Amino acid sequence: MDRYNEVYLNHVVGMSLQLLNPNAESLRRDAALKVNVTSAEGLQSVLETNLGPKGTLKMLVDGAGNIKLTKDGKVLLTEMQIQSPTAVLIARAAAAQDEITGDGTTTVVCLVGELLRQAYRYIQEGVHPRIITDGFEIARKEALDHLNNFQMRDVNLDREFLLQVARSSLSTKVNSELTEVLAPIVTDAVLNVQNKNEPNMLDLHMVEIMQMQHLSPKDTTFIKGLVLDHGGRHPDMPTRVENAYVLILNVSLEYEKTEVNSGFFYSSAEQRDKLAASERKFVDEKLKKIIDLKNEVCGMDNNKGFVIVNQKGIDPMSLDILAKHNILALRRAKRRNMERLQLVTGGEAQNSVEDLSPEVLGFSGLIYQQTIGEEKFTYVTENKDPKSCTILIKGSTHYALTQTKDAVRDGLRAVANVLKDKTVIPGAGSFFIDVSNHLSRSNMNRLGAKGKTKTGVEAFAEAMLVVPKTLVKNSGFDPLDVLAMCQDELDDIDPTEDGPRRYVGVDLNIGDSCDPTIEGIWDSYRVIRNAINGATGIASNLLLCDELLRAGRSTLKDGQ
Repeated sequence: MDRYNEVYLNHVVGMSLQLLNPNAESLRRDAALKVNVTSAEGLQSVLETNLGPKGTLKMLVDGAGNIKLTKDGKVLLTEMQIQSPTAVLIARAAAAQDEITGDGTTTVVCLVGELLRQAYRYIQEGVHPRIITDGFEIARKEALDHLNNFQMRDVNLDREFLLQVARSSLSTKVNSELTEVLAPIVTDAVLNVQNKNEPNMLDLHMVEIMQMQHLSPKDTTFIKGLVLDHGGRHPDMPTRVENAYVLILNVSLEYEKTEVNSGFFYSSAEQRDKLAASERKFVDEKLKKIIDLKNEVCGMDNNKGFVIVNQKGIDPMSLDILAKHNILALRRAKRRNMERLQLVTGGEAQNSVEDLSPEVLGFSGLIYQQTIGEEKFTYVTENKDPKSCTILIKGSTHYALTQTKDAVRDGLRAVANVLKDKTVIPGAGSFFIDVSNHLSRSNMNRLGAKGKTKTGVEAFAEAMLVVPKTLVKNSGFDPLDVLAMCQDELDDIDPTEDGPRRYVGVDLNIGDSCDPTIEGIWDSYRVIRNAINGATGIASNLLLCDELLRAGRSTLKDGQ
């Protein structure tokens, strides 16, 4: 009988093995868990040095030899060549965090790596991964409840406060001198596109970010208007137009071939000239209506000007006619700029010239051109109430432009998040220190963590400290010393005393504790909320993964 069972078992095992491609790789249980933990820790060790204002830069060199210097977690994760499937999974989730909130990628990677590291300690002592993930879930809910109590709602979101928010975000991406230049630019740009009637309706796409390889990043400027990356295409057109009426068109002002294949036969040169003239007449009639509108609004007044911005083409003959009438015409404008132009000038885009009237025209106080090298830029400025604006990023090299652009993008999102949430979180790692302290001192039974489940809550509480520890370590100080000071200060706070709540963060300049609300260091509520949710979800999934299968090559021969 035993012999029979042995044969049957071998048969079943053999069948199950054949289900796998012989070339596939399979890692089970302990080996799979070890791979997941090692991959997460490896990715954490790469990115953690970038965290915070004292973080270091990474140099990325692509296959073509192009160089990019950055400390932006999202840029690193999307452009690095990552081989490990576990690391790829974490990188995608962290990049999604940036898409949703605009920041927090490095934080997510650090939290995932530390959660797995702390959990693995208990797993090696015999605790089942499912017990730990249950503890993680209890701790996550408690951490989010604590976040709601920790946030500051009664803050005056004026320009001065938003400048502090912008500085907090930008200082983690660029140096302090450039931060002081970019902070007011980013703040003014968000306030410019904010709808006063509906504050939550913030369309950051209406902030045009234009790059100009010229001067240095400190010369980056904010234009309360629009900058177009092209100019007039005729040498006789005016390069500076004051008190300009702006006609926004999506009309072809060039000769176009018919949509169907057609042929015309003529027997003399006169017939050919007549055919060409009739084709030209079609475009000339459109031009005549535009010029009539210009004469109607400008008359003989030399102090008024007329500008056409067309999404489609304008042929050389049409440009010549417009130049003779002192009209500045720009062709092939980007579709997105057509939307922005309407918000800046107050005009209406027209798809036909049949019903042109003065009511559809926009107005701009000054439109002028600037030429840098072979490139032309057109500035639409001095507008009455522009709902769109431009940030003109300058820099001598391509990688400097890219680094500044990434920082500006994150700064815009940080300010917009605070305006949408109407709440902020004190920064400098204060929330992570506070929530770790809160979880460690909480009554575990009351939270619902009984028996071994407490190990998951303890691992979560310890993992939260990775953010302040990394911030301090990147500043060159001893993280244990600084966190001990913060812990002592938290212990000294009497919860029964009246007065404003005290917050304890890390001071990266002197390696001591500080109050981030006094220093003006702020975090975004939604960034921290999403980071905790995302990191806990990924870490739990990776802990519960007990088998890793990597597909091999097909065992079928070619042709079968």
